[in-house]
Amino acid sequence: MSHAPRQRTSLFGLPPFHERRFLLDALRTETVGGMVLLAAALVALVWANSPWGDLYESVRDFHFGIPELHLDLSVGHWASDGLLTLFFFVAGIELKRELLLGELRRPAAAALPVVAAVCGMVVPALFYVAVNAAGGGRMDGWAVPMATDIAFALGVLAVIGTNLPSGIRAFLLTLAIVDDLGAIIVIAVFYTSALDFPALAGALAGLVLFWFLHQRLRVRGWYVYVPLGVVIWALMHISGVHATIAGVAMGMVLRVVPLKGSGGYPTEKESPAERIEHLVRPLSAGFAVPVFALFSAGVSVSGGALAETFRQPEALGVMVGLFAGKFVGIFGGTWLAARFTRAELGEDLAWADLAGVAMLAGIGFTVSLLVGELAFTDAETVEHVKAAVLIGSLASALVACVFLRVRNAKYRRLWEEENRDEDHDNIPDVYQRPAGAAREDATDREG
Repeated sequence: MSHAPRQRTSLFGLPPFHERRFLLDALRTETVGGMVLLAAALVALVWANSPWGDLYESVRDFHFGIPELHLDLSVGHWASDGLLTLFFFVAGIELKRELLLGELRRPAAAALPVVAAVCGMVVPALFYVAVNAAGGGRMDGWAVPMATDIAFALGVLAVIGTNLPSGIRAFLLTLAIVDDLGAIIVIAVFYTSALDFPALAGALAGLVLFWFLHQRLRVRGWYVYVPLGVVIWALMHISGVHATIAGVAMGMVLRVVPLKGSGGYPTEKESPAERIEHLVRPLSAGFAVPVFALFSAGVSVSGGALAETFRQPEALGVMVGLFAGKFVGIFGGTWLAARFTRAELGEDLAWADLAGVAMLAGIGFTVSLLVGELAFTDAETVEHVKAAVLIGSLASALVACVFLRVRNAKYRRLWEEENRDEDHDNIPDVYQRPAGAAREDATDREG
């Protein structure tokens, strides 16, 4: 008995129309946030290396808070442990949405970005381990080069004016979401100090209450959830688990599926998760992450400090991991996955496009800086690792710019084709053509 051939998975193919609005909204906000992030990092570098460098250190290291609750933190730690929780809160929402409604719910569509992300985490860690094994360095920082900073990457794209097709952007966003999941697991498992079990139990009880109020009682009102969220965050911090994990957990508690008008509740136009994400994402991308960068990216860039960075195996491992490990992991993993599955490149695209994306993923700014602070305790190594993150990310960004600018004319043509709407019905014409419709229908059937 003959069987119909299976639908091939398209690498960098046009995303389904129902995913398009979310993709464009998310990328638009992250792009603006990425440009603010770039500016904040530049200000930090200039300030730390200016005659007012001592003032920078004084502000960063100034402590305030409530000592009795173990919350007497420096400004830098309030930024990394407190404000960065908003970033991970949004990451938790994105992850749940992708798992239930997005690309990650369909194994065929999720396979390539998941393989790319996993290889893009494992291979940089192996590069770090190899460099430090050869140079006699410490292995504590193996996770530093694992992360990809989507906001920084999109900020670089905005600066160079590259019009990447939506398929490539969707691939990059999905890869970054899986990457964030890996970072969350690594931070929770490998960078957790001695546990305070009563505080951890209190944080978990708070999360259960958060879930019950949100999912069962359908309570709406920021005045309920913001104080509860602060309590959960504080208990998580006291417990020894990194406080940003509280943000992830609360994000994943939110309901991502809109109600259909059953059980006495009205039909929702958008889910609570989508509504809250629209409110919090600009605050995360435009304020929380740039402030974290402002107080984390200020490292010495003098000739002697840079020379020491290149000599120290921990810092060298981070640079090699970000620049070479990310590229080898993402490009090699995706090529192998496509080689042994039915995946194929989308029309008008080539493997050179994947090379550009793989280099762009070597920008590992925000989470890499955070993991660097968690991995090492001595200030000198932390400073060198931070410098290594900046150097590795900058080198990756520059090479990615070369790859992507070379093909920018084709990208611009593809972008214009994707957004052409000659009948002005707010639906791009490419989605109304027989081939595009068939491709979307096939994608929906796979789900």
